[in-house]
Amino acid sequence: MNYETSITADLAEGVSSELAGARLREGPAFPRWLIYAGLGLIGLLLAIAAWFALAGGEPVPAGDDRSQAPSVTVIIPGTTTVTGEIEAPGTLAARRPMPVGVVGEGGQVVRVTVDAGEWVEAGEVLAVIDRSVQTQQAEAQAAQIEVARADANLAQANLDRALQLVARGFVSKADVDRLTATRDAAVARVKVAEAQLRELRARNQRLNIYAPAAGYVLTRNVEPGQTVGPGSGALFTIARGGEMELLARLSEDQLARLPKGASVTVIPTGSDKQFTGQIWQLSPVIDQTTRQGTARIALAWAPELRPGGFATARISSGTLTATILPESAVLADAQGSFVYVVDKDNKAERRPVKTGMVTPRGVVVTEGLTGRERVVLRAGGFLTPGESVNPQPAKS
Repeated sequence: MNYETSITADLAEGVSSELAGARLREGPAFPRWLIYAGLGLIGLLLAIAAWFALAGGEPVPAGDDRSQAPSVTVIIPGTTTVTGEIEAPGTLAARRPMPVGVVGEGGQVVRVTVDAGEWVEAGEVLAVIDRSVQTQQAEAQAAQIEVARADANLAQANLDRALQLVARGFVSKADVDRLTATRDAAVARVKVAEAQLRELRARNQRLNIYAPAAGYVLTRNVEPGQTVGPGSGALFTIARGGEMELLARLSEDQLARLPKGASVTVIPTGSDKQFTGQIWQLSPVIDQTTRQGTARIALAWAPELRPGGFATARISSGTLTATILPESAVLADAQGSFVYVVDKDNKAERRPVKTGMVTPRGVVVTEGLTGRERVVLRAGGFLTPGESVNPQPAKS
């Protein structure tokens, strides 16, 4: 009996030692709640996969998670009829500027009768040039005419006497011919002297500077005591009739849309007054560098229209059907103007557009949109093409 008990105790002690050694070899045991949690997570993932498989959908890729897409406000602008208006800068100038210089031989200026900013009539004296020497020359030439007439009278008298003596035989026919030629030469010298006197008087008349036409004096570049001549350049500049014009710079397509004779509103820089003009000429050539041409707008004279100043022209170009967008929706970079539209997959798409005038309602888009697109209203500068967005209709 005691023997069996000791065997059993020894066996129990051996089993306990082996279990303890096994636990030491295997390391510490994991808590049961971790095992249960892992099994639960695996089951949840299997359930989600089964739901997508039964519903026919597929998981959203991690890089295209629309739940993290930015919300953007969009509008569907539609189209409307817009009265076209082109606004162009330009420079004021005299429509028909007339430079006035020395016509004759020139000389010293004795008196200037007008100043810039004054009106003159056609033929009015603008400046008087000293003619004391020319006057003496004219008087000397007048005396030469008297000498020539005296010679002519003497030649005629000699001829008359010779003709009376021909019948008596005292004078030969040859003498008569010689006296006739002398008389004709003397008469011719009278005519030459008279022509020379008229030339001198005409030259003296041209010494003064005259207004070639009625107009408004723009510049005066001469003073009394100054010596002037044919190489002195323009002494005065006159705007014929006081007519002015605006040289408006326009692009090729703008020039193509404008008719000659169109009415224009002109606003000079620094003035709140408006003047009505009319296009009288469209540039026949385009500048190869700027790709622009000139529209010449005729204007009546006004004190505010100073040649050389800047002004803005507002030209009506008819009506057109176009889309109008708020200024916040239209962006621009080196490639030109553009907007962002949201496609059917709710992705941002860059759309190049062509803009026109700016109205109180917004920017007129002439090309690039049909008006049925969903256009990003604002914050388009933070988007990139192809980016997923959550479009939100704008509140009216």
